[in-house]
Amino acid sequence: MGRHREFDVDKVLDAALNVFWRNGYEGTSLEDLTTATGVARPGLYAAFGNKEAMFFKALEKYQTQYMTYMQDALDMPTSYLVVETILRGSLELQTREDGARGCLGINGALACSESGEPVRLELVRRRKASESTLRNRLERARQEGDLPQSADCAALAIYIMTVSQGMAVQAKAGASKEELNAIVRHTLSTWPTA
Repeated sequence: MGRHREFDVDKVLDAALNVFWRNGYEGTSLEDLTTATGVARPGLYAAFGNKEAMFFKALEKYQTQYMTYMQDALDMPTSYLVVETILRGSLELQTREDGARGCLGINGALACSESGEPVRLELVRRRKASESTLRNRLERARQEGDLPQSADCAALAIYIMTVSQGMAVQAKAGASKEELNAIVRHTLSTWPTA
């Protein structure tokens, strides 16, 4: 008969998510995870598998709990509102006051050793998927006459994702909300209109 788990898996995952968010994947040790969660290594392994598996579970939770603004953005009626919702959502998420600054996906992928390559590749895949989804939404906006026919939707999608990711790096480095909001305002002021 197996032992009864003596901890709330969801709360432990929240704690692990915050450690990964602050330290990145490579910067997070198993000791960091056991300290933050209050669960010994055997309990973490039993509940989540290895560190990589735990990171991926934390990443899923991050997507469903913190990245909802991306879907909200795609549902907006104009490309301007799509982009505004993405950038303002990014701004709010990346400048949280609880110590978890930047973006889990960016923080997690910036420094990966060879052993962390599967994590880096998954984060790259997810960023590319988001970029592709945004490009498709912008192409729809162009077809609907919301963007000029000459608009390069692929370049615009890469541009917005690069701005958002750059804001994440800047937020992690300590940029203020006001500084990043100036970037959002400038980016929006350059958005093409039909």
